[in-house]
Amino acid sequence: MKDSVAEEHLYLAFSHQYRDSIFPLHTSISLFLLSYCDCKLFKVFLVPTGEDVGDQCVTKNLAGDLEVHLISRCQLPVVVQSCSLPAVVVKDDKFCRAGLSVVLRHIIQKTFEADPSKKDVLELLGFKKTCLKACAEVSQWTRLCEISIPLAVERFLTASPEHCQAIPPDILLLERKLGEPVRVHNDDKIRRQKLQQQKAGAKATVPVLGKEATEESKPGEVHEHPPSSLELSVAFSKLLAQEAPDAINREALHIRRTKTSDLPLLDHVFAEGLYFTVADLVLLPCIHQFLVSSKKQGKNLVNLPLISSWYRRVQEVPGVKKAAGKCNMELLQLPELMSAPEEQLQDSSLVPDELEEDNDDSHFIGGPRPTMTKLMENGIEAKFSPHPCPSWTLDWTSLPSAVSPGEGKMSRDRALRKQQQLNNLVAAVTKLAKPGDVIVDFCSGGGHLGIVLAYMMPSCQVVLIENKELSLIRAKDRSEELGLNNIWFIQANLDYFKGTFNIGVALHACGVATDMVIEHCLRARAAFVVSPCCYGFIQNTVKFKYPRSHQFKEILSYKEHMILCRFADQTAVQLPPERRLIGKQCMGLVDLDRAWAAEERNYSVQVISMEPESCSPKNNMFVGIP
Repeated sequence: MKDSVAEEHLYLAFSHQYRDSIFPLHTSISLFLLSYCDCKLFKVFLVPTGEDVGDQCVTKNLAGDLEVHLISRCQLPVVVQSCSLPAVVVKDDKFCRAGLSVVLRHIIQKTFEADPSKKDVLELLGFKKTCLKACAEVSQWTRLCEISIPLAVERFLTASPEHCQAIPPDILLLERKLGEPVRVHNDDKIRRQKLQQQKAGAKATVPVLGKEATEESKPGEVHEHPPSSLELSVAFSKLLAQEAPDAINREALHIRRTKTSDLPLLDHVFAEGLYFTVADLVLLPCIHQFLVSSKKQGKNLVNLPLISSWYRRVQEVPGVKKAAGKCNMELLQLPELMSAPEEQLQDSSLVPDELEEDNDDSHFIGGPRPTMTKLMENGIEAKFSPHPCPSWTLDWTSLPSAVSPGEGKMSRDRALRKQQQLNNLVAAVTKLAKPGDVIVDFCSGGGHLGIVLAYMMPSCQVVLIENKELSLIRAKDRSEELGLNNIWFIQANLDYFKGTFNIGVALHACGVATDMVIEHCLRARAAFVVSPCCYGFIQNTVKFKYPRSHQFKEILSYKEHMILCRFADQTAVQLPPERRLIGKQCMGLVDLDRAWAAEERNYSVQVISMEPESCSPKNNMFVGIP
């Protein structure tokens, strides 16, 4: 067991206790994971969201051997006060991790670092450690697990009896997703094994896990499962660190020659597919509360057979019942459920459109000229404001090496172009900033922009927000080398930053991220200096619909706007000059739509080309002032 290097504090919101869970459910989920991992590395604080929460009440209602402390919101570290909970911060440090997925992934990683024998804990992060890594703003699956399901269950539990008759649409969506075919790494091999099993008419068997797999099974004792028995065998073999049976591993010649398209699809065993991950641990406390409440109300769960099967199956996983016991969760023993197909179809149709992925018009053929002509006929062309200070530049030779982007692993030419990009944004921010201002560098990456601003403007506070941990750690190391004391670091999805600020900046915010940054600034009535990127990744999301402005909406359909976005990415230097020019015009039109949308909310917005334009194929820049 490795010694903990520094004490980390985990802050969890606390609104109330209901039955065997602490609310909000994000807190119950966090405590459940700590119990499952048997993790004692964090000093845990509950932050009451209301008043009159006694210390005795909280301690009494918390499970097991976990020591918990109460702290008021105003006593939180400054960097945590700017974030949604849960949040983790090293004591007396300026690096905060916020949001459920980020915090849970950190707990898992720290548990494994402290005790490398806990490989089963690390496996919770899934294939390539990507489970719930994509941010909720762009990943429908992360959003469903991290936000939609917990909120849906909380609303279901607090609704009056006449308003909680129907199954929440997000629960129905989870049921539908559990019925979708599974795609996993190397699934071709498993699908061939399944085909061989089907041809042989054999029913595979899996070990009885029962009572946490702590009791020895009688010789030859097995438990037969329905048609997904091969998937169960694969899943539980991994959980128990066993090899799959030899009979399953061997493939007949005619099986190896079968086309991939003719192979049988795989069924879900757990939430993300075949393997038990942190997604299951996120969903279990939520679905448990939903099922307990439904049972008390006498609801028939006939339309949720897959969720019911999943709920039973998760209880078979070693460690789950023990963790539930620590958290005072009395898991239900549900019967096998079979649903009539027409009943399932009827309920599934209640899933609203906004919960479904909007893939319409994502694939199309045709060039941008008809769309550009349509806009021109309505008097709309790409417009660029003159650069306010085209020749302004930092004296990079006089700055410490840790300030320069060349400090990272990039070529000299790329470092020069990055310096030129920074010149443009720093010049614009310098004109806007006043002493005491808070500047937020959204999607900060390795901190190229934020570190320059913090160094050049010591009278301002600079906050870096980035979802990728390693990038933010590199930025923190560079800032410590410079001795900066006016800079803070938050690893979180953009939506989890709740602090007040005066200026928002972003250098090459990818796709929809540009609109998210601008929206954050609009809500805060903050100025913004933003350089967009990856126009081809723009698409309708739960929060954003395109086109953005009323003027563009009256002329263009979503499909036509997507054509502009796709061709706005055609600006690479190796492309023919005429094609690059069309790409630049498409960039200008997409950004004009964004600028007009901001102006509809009482902002003055300029779209400017960076100088020199060769500094980047994506050389547009917004400067917006409320």
